[in-house]
Amino acid sequence: MHLDDESANEILLVPAEEIHRRLSKYGVSREQTNDNSVVNPIDDRFGFCARGREFENAATNHRYTGQERQMLGAYESLEYLPSHSDVYKKWLKKNPPHNGWQQWLMMCLIGFAVGLIGFLLHQTIDLIADFKWKYAKDLLKQSIESGSSMAMVWVWVMCFSCVLVLISTGLVVFFRPQAASSGIPELMGFLNGTVVRHIFNIKTLIIKFLSCILCVSSGMPVGPEGPMIHIGSLVGAGLSQFKSDTMNFKLPCFERFRNFEDRRNFISAGAAAGVASAFGAPVGGLLFSMEEVSSFWNMKLSWQIFCCAMVSSFTTALFNSAFSGFQYQGAFGAFKSEEYILFKVKNGLSINILTFIPAAILGVIGGLTGALFTFLNLKIVKARRNLLARIKNKVTQHIIRLGEPIVIMVISATLSVFLPSLFSCNPFICIKEGEEISTNCWNSSVNLLHTDPDVVAYTCPYDASAEGLQLRGNYTWTNRTYNEMATLVFGTTENAIHQLFSRSTHKQLSYLPLLVVLLIYSLMACWAAGTSISSGILVPMLFIGGLYGRFIGVIMVAMFGVHTHPKSYWLWMDPGAFALVGAASFFGGVSRLTMSLAVIMIEMTNDVQFLLPIMAAIMVSKCVGDFFTHSYYLALMELKCIPYLDSEPVVNCNGKRVSLELHCAADIMSSPPVVVHVRESIIYLADLLLNTNHGGFPVVRKSANGEEVFFGFINRLQLAVMLKHPKLFTNIQNDDDGEISEEIQHPQLTLDKLEKPDLIEEMLLRYTHNNEFKDLYINLEPYVNQSAVSIPGKFSLERAYITFRTMGLRHMTVVDENNHVVGVITRKDLMGFNMEEKLSSKIGLAQSREDLIMLLDD
Repeated sequence: MHLDDESANEILLVPAEEIHRRLSKYGVSREQTNDNSVVNPIDDRFGFCARGREFENAATNHRYTGQERQMLGAYESLEYLPSHSDVYKKWLKKNPPHNGWQQWLMMCLIGFAVGLIGFLLHQTIDLIADFKWKYAKDLLKQSIESGSSMAMVWVWVMCFSCVLVLISTGLVVFFRPQAASSGIPELMGFLNGTVVRHIFNIKTLIIKFLSCILCVSSGMPVGPEGPMIHIGSLVGAGLSQFKSDTMNFKLPCFERFRNFEDRRNFISAGAAAGVASAFGAPVGGLLFSMEEVSSFWNMKLSWQIFCCAMVSSFTTALFNSAFSGFQYQGAFGAFKSEEYILFKVKNGLSINILTFIPAAILGVIGGLTGALFTFLNLKIVKARRNLLARIKNKVTQHIIRLGEPIVIMVISATLSVFLPSLFSCNPFICIKEGEEISTNCWNSSVNLLHTDPDVVAYTCPYDASAEGLQLRGNYTWTNRTYNEMATLVFGTTENAIHQLFSRSTHKQLSYLPLLVVLLIYSLMACWAAGTSISSGILVPMLFIGGLYGRFIGVIMVAMFGVHTHPKSYWLWMDPGAFALVGAASFFGGVSRLTMSLAVIMIEMTNDVQFLLPIMAAIMVSKCVGDFFTHSYYLALMELKCIPYLDSEPVVNCNGKRVSLELHCAADIMSSPPVVVHVRESIIYLADLLLNTNHGGFPVVRKSANGEEVFFGFINRLQLAVMLKHPKLFTNIQNDDDGEISEEIQHPQLTLDKLEKPDLIEEMLLRYTHNNEFKDLYINLEPYVNQSAVSIPGKFSLERAYITFRTMGLRHMTVVDENNHVVGVITRKDLMGFNMEEKLSSKIGLAQSREDLIMLLDD
């Protein structure tokens, strides 16, 4: 028997005789867990660092427990291309292919909508965050003038932030749990061909938008870029369809796009637009969508998504040029580099071949720390899931979900207010021409070394008036001071990243503040990722990498001195440059992105000179990270048991890599198959839908010599729709007798879930128990996918995998030399762990047979 949602040998959590008790929206008897339920496999007996679990290199397949395999089986799959049936071809004749301009128009609409949402999102976050920190600094100033403690500052920061986090978490917990985290793993799974419930819902869009604004502006160690990618895909999924099941409306516009192929393409475009809007990186958005989230690609789609990303980035930049905090600035359309480029680097540096040595070192550090971050986060997520699963009371579960982000926020707020008080004040510095470093020097017209004027004073003396600056010759002197730790933590993460990336500020930040913030922020970000808030880790990744990159840069400066002369061979030895390379290395160590990451880093900093060192660090970090763990988003999909087919299959047996070219499709297919005939009994079809979990069935018909040969494929949802139309029923059983009655049109069959499944189940039970349907049949021929892919049993397993994934198939039928159906290959059959088990059994049997022959020969 073949299963679309699990292999035949998987362990069921419900008795087989009870499998028909309920028919779900997706046509199967087992459905994905409810929104608020917590499912934790209790059969996990693996050790803390067991290979194949959280600790697994890129060449190792994830090992699933029996219950985790059932969780895999709760996910349905989707076919990328529409069913090529007779009704589909007739519908095409009546509805000629749309002109290309319609797709281009939709891409532009999606880009504009995502760009506008990105503008609203970031403007609101900045408005709330600026208000919070401005008032905190006012309270701090009052406490300094009055000589009182900083208790009021702490109370304000903590209370204001906790209220925002509480609302952010409450929206997710009570209204849409699917809006939690970044949503990128679920997006990747869907675009790979797996149905994940509620991730493309207007309610999810609204909750994700609001929750992201509140949690990011509160000061949680999270970022908005991940949710922005999910929001972009939500816009692509909804806007292209011009309908909403939640709001119960369907507009008569762009109806040709209501198919899985176009919908997935627009979702990919929306994800790219989200990156373009968040980072100001349209080319990076295109490459991100191609490299990370999308599984199906072609050249035309590249052009269209490039256009969509360009429009998104343009829209965000256009509105940002005219508005700041939603106040009109009067410069509409003037794209200022400080606003258009997210982390603009003002001073470019020349590099030489020696630059690649520290870049490689940072790449190694990025790979190690990225793998460690991924490993620890997965362990925290599992511990959280285990704790919630042990608590049966829903109210208690909700309290824990609400309380966890608040605890993180209390710790973060407390550290941001009081931690800087443990560090002393530093004077501004610069270099006098031909002399050593001078203190109390604001800047110099003859040397680039300076202290960034945007550093945070905290409680340090800071004369902000004009008298605080005195011009003497080529130098501007000042008595102002600042606090290094406050510069990193007493403000927004984006401002801290600006300080880390700043150039010609070699002495601005020292070892201890960088190291302390690195350790604390890394742990807090690792803990916060996965809580019940809508947030991402892209900005935290940049900050963490920037911290240890700057730390290495400070060490280099201490060893080799300060070099700021424009013609210096060592000009590249700038801590700000090392921070940029470090940020790229940690980003790569966690996500394992390559092309897209390199382009995103350049587009959001405008530092083209450091492109090659950044690329080197990314490649090294990926190689090192792959040696220890899977990429962060792939590991999350495995933890959530979302079926996913990687671009290249990896199969190991007995510790050795197996060449799939040496094996055939018959080795891993599910058999014997359950087939249906072109004209099939109503009772038989109803029984199949009630008592099996198959996602579809091969259709056979009698050949001229009376043998049953493969004719096509039909999925279970289409059968359920057809059985709702009694006018299709006939008492004729023979394939060649009677006229073909056709009533159902193609749009009625292009659905991904059933409406009112309970009523359909009652109907199917009536068919199976009522004798009047005993001799009734239905003609399936007009609705069968006659272009369904079938392969011979001896077909190369490697090529079967490539064909299945490249074409976005849901089923692949295996036939013998006489075109008899002998098995079916599904997504679960092609997953690495399943192929390893089946091929290991085959190899083991073959080895035993060889040993027996040798023994008999002896």
